[in-house]
Amino acid sequence: MMTATEVTSIPPISRTEAGALAAAEYRRVVEQLRTLSPDDWSQPTDCSLWDVRAMAGHTVGMLSDFTSLPRMMRRMQAGGKAAKRDGGPLIDSVTALQVADHAALSADELIAKAERMGPKAASWRSKPHPLFRLMPLKEEVGGKPETWKMGFLLDTILTRDPWMHRIDTSRATGREMVLTADHDGRIVADVVAEWARRHGQPFSLTLTGPAGGHFVSGHGGEELSLDALEFCRILAGRAEGHGLLAQEVPF
Repeated sequence: MMTATEVTSIPPISRTEAGALAAAEYRRVVEQLRTLSPDDWSQPTDCSLWDVRAMAGHTVGMLSDFTSLPRMMRRMQAGGKAAKRDGGPLIDSVTALQVADHAALSADELIAKAERMGPKAASWRSKPHPLFRLMPLKEEVGGKPETWKMGFLLDTILTRDPWMHRIDTSRATGREMVLTADHDGRIVADVVAEWARRHGQPFSLTLTGPAGGHFVSGHGGEELSLDALEFCRILAGRAEGHGLLAQEVPF
């Protein structure tokens, strides 16, 4: 029987830990891309606008954008102009630019860039950036506007994003996803803790698979049991959730 983890005991991801998780996740992105066959790159994904190739372009673009402040600011400025012109959300314009910027690269060139830029991105993200980390960032979660601090983007979202896209790629291609308790389990536990804070209700949650665990909060409430990756897909809006699973979490 799994030992139950009280969600309030799950520590937030620190800046130092975030750097280590990012470095490991970027390595796994590269490793996964290396397993793909020529046919895999054109497979559709759960992100309806992207096939595997476009998703990889976004992932490589995102990690490359966060290797220096000037590089990141240039992307945000370009995305802001495109969003104003097209009337859509900033994040959609930013990701579209990332895909377009990498569309001409061969698969080998894309993988090589991910391998080259990944360590730089992980290192830059883990630096103090004291003023930048306090800057506000407007986002929407579940259709509701909210304001994050840039530190949350650097420490949490920028690792969850490629991790979720590894799931997308695995599902699209049928390639087995590498999962370990120390890396993927830590990401999932952090998602569980945020999910619990957002809905504030008691529950008992059993997540199966290498990244899973048994989590509890309070007494009574919903009793849930499902695969850890499916749990995260539901919270990310990739599958329908009911009850407490209707509470979205940003990825």
